Amino acid sequence: MRAVIQRVKHAGVTVEGRIVGQIGTGLAVLVGITHDDGPAQVAKLAKKITQLKIMRDTGGSDDPKNRVSVADAGGSVLLVSQFTLYAEARKGTKPSWSHAAPGPVAQPLFDQLVDAVGEYGLDVQTGEFGAMMDVELLNDGPFTIVLDV
Repeated sequence: MRAVIQRVKHAGVTVEGRIVGQIGTGLAVLVGITHDDGPAQVAKLAKKITQLKIMRDTGGSDDPKNRVSVADAGGSVLLVSQFTLYAEARKGTKPSWSHAAPGPVAQPLFDQLVDAVGEYGLDVQTGEFGAMMDVELLNDGPFTIVLDV
């Protein structure tokens, strides 16, 4: 699994003009799933998302020594499935998606990730799997981490 984790002041997803997921302060996470991912990767990524100490402390300080997890900060998580994170574009100008798991494989794993993050007691919002989505966010920092598990 691959994730692009962004600390945000707010984020949301719309599909055909309707809001399907929206958060205030927290993490917007784009998630890509590949062929050999399974429950172990789901559990590892859920733990990382919820426990990475990348949020400002409760006093608003961004001192690296005082950063807290999204759970400790009382933040929310917006999870958005994004097969394009596994694009292969080293040759030519047309990306290949062959490293991305197909929908019937990826969707159950994405749903498991949503549940696993929620088990940490966080408000979890999502996009709409397989839909053309408009993702809007205000990155706080900017603060972005790319993670492979």
